[in-house]
Amino acid sequence: MKHTKKVEHYFGANYSRRLAYSALEIKKPKINTLKVALIGLLTCFATLSNAATPTFTLSELTEAALKNNPTMLISRARQEAAVAGLTAARAYTNPELEFGAGPTKYRDGSGETKSNWGVALSQPLEFGSVREARQSLAQTGIQSAEVGSELTQTALKNRVRAAFYEVIQRQSFLELVESDKKLLGQIQEKVALRVKVGESPRYELIKAETELLTVERDYQAAKIRIEESKGMLRGLIGRSIPVQFELRGSLPINSQLESLASLQARVASSPFIRQAEQLNKSAEAKFRLEQQLRNPGLTLKAGVNQDPDLTSFRIGLAIPLPLWSKREGQIAEAAAGMLQAQSQLDNEDLSLQRELESGYQRYQIARQQVAAYESGLLARAESVLKVAESGYRYGERGILDYLDAQRTYRAVRKDQLTAVYDLIISVLEIERLLGTELLEEKL
Repeated sequence: MKHTKKVEHYFGANYSRRLAYSALEIKKPKINTLKVALIGLLTCFATLSNAATPTFTLSELTEAALKNNPTMLISRARQEAAVAGLTAARAYTNPELEFGAGPTKYRDGSGETKSNWGVALSQPLEFGSVREARQSLAQTGIQSAEVGSELTQTALKNRVRAAFYEVIQRQSFLELVESDKKLLGQIQEKVALRVKVGESPRYELIKAETELLTVERDYQAAKIRIEESKGMLRGLIGRSIPVQFELRGSLPINSQLESLASLQARVASSPFIRQAEQLNKSAEAKFRLEQQLRNPGLTLKAGVNQDPDLTSFRIGLAIPLPLWSKREGQIAEAAAGMLQAQSQLDNEDLSLQRELESGYQRYQIARQQVAAYESGLLARAESVLKVAESGYRYGERGILDYLDAQRTYRAVRKDQLTAVYDLIISVLEIERLLGTELLEEKL
């Protein structure tokens, strides 16, 4: 069998073509018409399958999560319950109607027996201060539920964004590994041919095959991790999206935040602080209500009694006297709750300041790492790869040096993607603490 040796020395800027040079040119067998038709048919099926798979952006997934996630439904139910509590606080106590009848027996010796009956109506009335305190407590409950709903919404959006960018990051790594897999497949074929014709030792083929198996393992693992991340993302959104879907977006690399002092000044408007403030107001309203309930109101009464020989009408008032129970226990419990709520507010402020400072430090570290990869590490790894390519092309270096350089470049690219994702997560954590969006969505 005759082969025409022809070394092609070409390397483009494209990473996928840098090492795809031919050591030998071989005659290719002709492909029959049936194979061409089969390949075309498979291509059409793949195209239709991709067209049928829905693609979502971050904003679309966020909107679907806010609409269908069970935590949001629970939050809305709590708001409705709080509104119902205000309706109950505004309601008046129902009147009470009492009716009675019985025999009347004279004691004049005649033994005559007649009937009597009586009707009474009573209406409890709360004092205005009690009603105002009760309604104030219900109002603070509504405000607490609203802030809680906002806090739940912020946390859910934050989790969706983190899961979305995790999928994007793992897809980027899959593309990197897939590109290396194709290149290593081409290199393995060329090395096998060089070994076959006696131009290279067999250990180079073993090394190339080993490297190809390693990349194949990374490729399969990357695909599984993507499906895992998509499952987590779908779990946040619910069943409104299909099992198979694609995402459209990219990692926002340039995430420049304000100074730490500027971010700390925004802590006062954080949903965590506002929720603690509402709980403190609720505790104060509960304390005022318990104080007013020592003398909650009075009861208006009116009635008529019909005796055999006498009809009597009555109108009166019933006023509770706080002699034995002055609600000391309930008032003391409410006072302790008020002190606890105030302490929780102070602790929440200190905790947010501490977590914000720690999160900002993680952001600074992640940003420095991203800058290091973009300004030096990645460029040096690429330069080493180019030198190894050139040396292997001209026979100055072996396949081992080249494969090591390629592996190093792949590891640096992977670490860069990880650093970018860590930067995004650090910004998202600051978003969660402040209850605001700092990352801009990139399509």
